[in-house]
Amino acid sequence: MRIFLALIITFLINPAFACNSALLDHDFRKLAAPDTVNLCEAYSGKVLLVVNTASKCGYTPQYEGLEQLHEKYQQKGLVVLGFPSNDFMGQEPGTEAEIQDFCRLTYDVKFPMFEKTPVKKEHAHPFYVQLAKLSGTYPTWNFQKYLIGRDGKLITQFSPHTKPFDPAIVTAIEQALQN
Repeated sequence: MRIFLALIITFLINPAFACNSALLDHDFRKLAAPDTVNLCEAYSGKVLLVVNTASKCGYTPQYEGLEQLHEKYQQKGLVVLGFPSNDFMGQEPGTEAEIQDFCRLTYDVKFPMFEKTPVKKEHAHPFYVQLAKLSGTYPTWNFQKYLIGRDGKLITQFSPHTKPFDPAIVTAIEQALQN
């Protein structure tokens, strides 16, 4: 009985123990910081909207909508995760500190942002390789969006030109939050 109780307590206290998502089992450094985050440990049980971002892109104003989505649905379990990438025509050329300042000062971004991450097929980070395999597509440009459910499984993806408050995104998020 004591062993059983110890296992239950470990399961309830340690989120890494509860997370069995191979998709989310990746470590990323926080943007412009030395701290590393394991997505599985940090976001297990959350609905995630994963977005590759860039500061000098025609879609850059989507930061505003992404932050609004994050704020609106955060209490229900949504977390927007930003991954700056310089893969598309060099549209994220700055240092991580410059990216962080731009996001915070220009769009008041508070959702978690991570280290610059390669996302294109030729040299994609393993996390993006998995997202592409599951969704059938690598990011086609900056601001490709991948929706991951509370179970750590990919639900769907949205093209870069799909704005954060597009009815398709909002509906998919709201459905995922109900599960």
